[in-house]
Amino acid sequence: MSDVESRIDELRVLVGFHFDRYHAEDDPQIPDADYDALVMELRTLEAEYPNLATDDSPALLVGSAGRSTFDEVIHRVPLRSLDNAFDVDELRAWSERVLRRLGVDPGDGASTPSWTCELKFDGLAVSLRYEDGLLVQAATRGDGRAGEDVTANVRTIDDVPTRLSDGAPPVVEVRGEVYMGLSAFAALNVAQLAAGQKEYVNPRNTAAGSLRQKDAAVTATRDLSFWAYQLGEVVGGPDLGSHGDTLAWLSTLGMPVNERMRRFADFDDVVAHVDRVAASRHDLDYEIDGVVVKVDDLGLQDRLGFTARAPRWAVAFKLPPEERTTRLLDIEVSIGPGGQATPFARLEPVFVGGSTVAAATLHNADQVRGKDVRPGDVVVVRKAGDVIPEVLRPVLAERPRGLPAWTFPTSCPECGEPLSRAEGESATFCTNHACPRQVRGRIEHFASRAAMDIEGFGEQRVALFVGEGLLDDVAGVFTLDYDRIAAMDGFGETSVGNLRRAVEDSRARPLGRLLFGLRIPHVGTTVADLVASAFGDLAGLEAASLEDLEAVDGLGPIIAASVHRWFRLASSGDLLARLRAAGVNLVAEAGPGGGADVPRVLAGMAVVVTGTLEGFSRDEAKAAILARGGRSPGSVSAKTTALVAGEGGGSKAARAGDLGVPTLDEAAFVRLLATGELSG
Repeated sequence: MSDVESRIDELRVLVGFHFDRYHAEDDPQIPDADYDALVMELRTLEAEYPNLATDDSPALLVGSAGRSTFDEVIHRVPLRSLDNAFDVDELRAWSERVLRRLGVDPGDGASTPSWTCELKFDGLAVSLRYEDGLLVQAATRGDGRAGEDVTANVRTIDDVPTRLSDGAPPVVEVRGEVYMGLSAFAALNVAQLAAGQKEYVNPRNTAAGSLRQKDAAVTATRDLSFWAYQLGEVVGGPDLGSHGDTLAWLSTLGMPVNERMRRFADFDDVVAHVDRVAASRHDLDYEIDGVVVKVDDLGLQDRLGFTARAPRWAVAFKLPPEERTTRLLDIEVSIGPGGQATPFARLEPVFVGGSTVAAATLHNADQVRGKDVRPGDVVVVRKAGDVIPEVLRPVLAERPRGLPAWTFPTSCPECGEPLSRAEGESATFCTNHACPRQVRGRIEHFASRAAMDIEGFGEQRVALFVGEGLLDDVAGVFTLDYDRIAAMDGFGETSVGNLRRAVEDSRARPLGRLLFGLRIPHVGTTVADLVASAFGDLAGLEAASLEDLEAVDGLGPIIAASVHRWFRLASSGDLLARLRAAGVNLVAEAGPGGGADVPRVLAGMAVVVTGTLEGFSRDEAKAAILARGGRSPGSVSAKTTALVAGEGGGSKAARAGDLGVPTLDEAAFVRLLATGELSG
């Protein structure tokens, strides 16, 4: 018993401390899920050992009056909290308790009550009192009995009407949630950074702090919002029969009611709805942390009543937490395929965002320094949906005394060569082109589906081939020693044959795929296809001047300079020579107006098209030029072979005249496509 008593005492201190940080100071140190776990453990122990339970246990608290400088408001109807269900089994168990209290057989679908489901907003609960249709008082939840008078601040919230619609009763008290939307939160942090101020941590705490500003003018700048979801005291109101009817009536009064409330007759539909909400929570512009399920019938709600802290007719189903605390074991640095050195955290495994997380990104050296996270810290980890897990901040109250700060390494963990960070840049790089990780990364990218699409060149196989000395660059893919591979463990005749066929098939990929696979800086799939189409083949691209590249429609000066620079590197020339020798296709994909059997009569020519042609659209004319081996830049230069001018040729025709570039009409263009000969 001494161990149990000690743990209960410890939990009461922890729950009380974190309760106060959340409710009184709007500055929680741990995520809600960790706090919920502490409360649940305390309640479980107090229920198991009732002789150790006390009437003043923090597990019974609803909210906190805090150390307020606002006037106190006594709630005429207590503003209670909600019990929680953390999984579907607990949610179903709650529904079964409700049915037993109502004397309903769960198997008798005809007599079971209807249920409403509402989103559980992650904000601050408030109560709005209207008298004769006018807003006269707004109060926070506080401890459920008494809250803080925040009327002046709430009046600045655009969503909250200061006057209700005609037909409002003499007194109506509206309960709801003040929150800050995600876009509003992002805009606020942009303004903070622009002013040289620290970013806010999350929308919920920011909304709470904004609502409790002493100066309402500050609150007015924070773009807060409000959803109504419940009634408190009502005098002279209509006779409402259900919670759904209540929300509909609130809407007629001009109160904002969330449109995602749903009503269900079958509890299986409630469970299915909860799953849908969990899958779509990131489609919203505000944060939610659960679904509130209620018995819809108000008469049944009265029969069910309340416990000391919560209604028996409602429960909050908590979605999987997206923030949890865990121990940061170490900070390591990974090297990406382009040489970028990225720090990441090794963590004690923690279940967050629907999966177990043991590693999380730290982005870059500045992020680690700014967050001041250190190996040995307890840290807050966030994982939202499919987003990569991220370490947000340390829990400073848990930091061991004398824990040293982490420093970014000066040498590459893969090859041992120095790491470099350019002045004014946030990223750190290994500049050793022969770094094994970079070699593997370039080959993995080259073989990827969007590039050369070579089946069987996954990360593990590439690492094996590089480690065994079979590969040291992408051109080596086409000269693999299949006899050596066949002798390796795990490779049989079939797998080697499949690998060989995949490599052979990849030789025919069009030029755009090859250009993307070469990892030319700033060249993605779209730019690669654009460049390939503009110049037709690799020879045309190699001969292109910077002016030619800048003239390509859709190619900006930075990308043009990057492509031009890459093709003039000696290492690039050597690599391309080996790819030529390997028989890789170096021609752009044929578009409309061309095919494999079209003679390449325009090879080496640059033909610009302007104006409107009768027999070709602009895209069809360009495609016909490219299919015959020519290039079709977007502007006229001294290297232009000919200008095809349709109706409305304008300035390009004048430019061609100034440079002495031949100008062709449509008939001459057709002859050019057929013969490759210029005639005016």
